[in-house]
Amino acid sequence: MNDTPAPEVALPTQVSPAAAVTVSGADARPGYRPTYEVVAERILEFIAESRLVAGDRMPTENDLAQRLNTSRTVVREAVKILSALGRVRAHKGRGLFVADDEGMLITSRWGGFFRPVDLDHVFMLFEFRRVQEMAASSLAATRATPAELRTIEVAMQRCRHGFVHGQVDEFNEADEAFHGAVATASHNAFLVSAVRDARRLQRQSSAIGIHDTLGEGTESAVVEHEVIYRAIRDGRPDEAAEATAAHLDRTLEDYRREIQRRLFG
Repeated sequence: MNDTPAPEVALPTQVSPAAAVTVSGADARPGYRPTYEVVAERILEFIAESRLVAGDRMPTENDLAQRLNTSRTVVREAVKILSALGRVRAHKGRGLFVADDEGMLITSRWGGFFRPVDLDHVFMLFEFRRVQEMAASSLAATRATPAELRTIEVAMQRCRHGFVHGQVDEFNEADEAFHGAVATASHNAFLVSAVRDARRLQRQSSAIGIHDTLGEGTESAVVEHEVIYRAIRDGRPDEAAEATAAHLDRTLEDYRREIQRRLFG
């Protein structure tokens, strides 16, 4: 761990005063984003561009607020988001540090920090997920045990229940369980690890600016999960892979539309 003060590296872009007006609450304006989300993005950019690694000390909340032309309250909210994502750790009496747990996939493993707010990184991540999860579902169709099939089925049913009853947390937990169960049923430990890590990165991207809602895309996911499950259950590897590809392609398209909405209203 490096406890020396962070170098004086300018943050990429200051948050405009107009963007810093509201820090919480809903807003119906198209493209509106709470300021703490914008600040969270800027902090991630600072970490990447400053080449900070796990354990490095970061500027204080006051310093970050000054650099970003915003308030310490907004920075504190942004830090809470990044702490929940496993990207930043706040140590009482010591300051802020780049996280050193599984939430921070460091340079030695991925060739650089994944930047959840970089669209090129997000699209590459979807490509990566597509390859890994197609392979996992194809292998699961030939290797899944009865118990593993049941685990996949239960996760699929929980996704449907979460959607029907408008329970966002239940759907998200079940969605995570579904994809993890399919990977487990591949009986390939490398695929299990790759799928888990890619989905962890996906959560980091979705947690900043892509709000949790249950809509048309969620309904499609419920149907797509069932198609994947049935192909695996019936021992049809090619169909399982194709269904997985269709699911992820549609998810990416939903993400593209959300980004368009955020940028252009």
